[in-house]
Amino acid sequence: MKRLQQDDCGFASALNAIGGKWKTLILWEVNVEPRRFGELRRLLPGISEKVLTQQLREMEADCLVRREVFPGAVQRVEYSVTEAGKSLNAAVTILSTWGKEHQARLASTAGGRDDVGTPALAEA
Repeated sequence: MKRLQQDDCGFASALNAIGGKWKTLILWEVNVEPRRFGELRRLLPGISEKVLTQQLREMEADCLVRREVFPGAVQRVEYSVTEAGKSLNAAVTILSTWGKEHQARLASTAGGRDDVGTPALAEA
């Protein structure tokens, strides 16, 4: 996803941090417990190795996940959530709750109109 220019209110920064199809799912998984790369691939069916690598690197650069390399004969790398990632996960959880409630409101309104009478957006 193309990164948005920074703005004064911080919204672009937040969208950059969670932008893209996979970042919120990755954030959730590493929030549950530290995960290895292969584990994330199995937990996120449909994500390619290239995209997972790219998303993890962006999230590491944004200080949302920590990459820890364990020494040994076989290199083991583990990804875990940082304090910034935990706070973002809390914000995303609130946004998710709002989205589910909004979806239910739209589904329950007559003719697909929201509570102020404006047409509801069609799903893409």
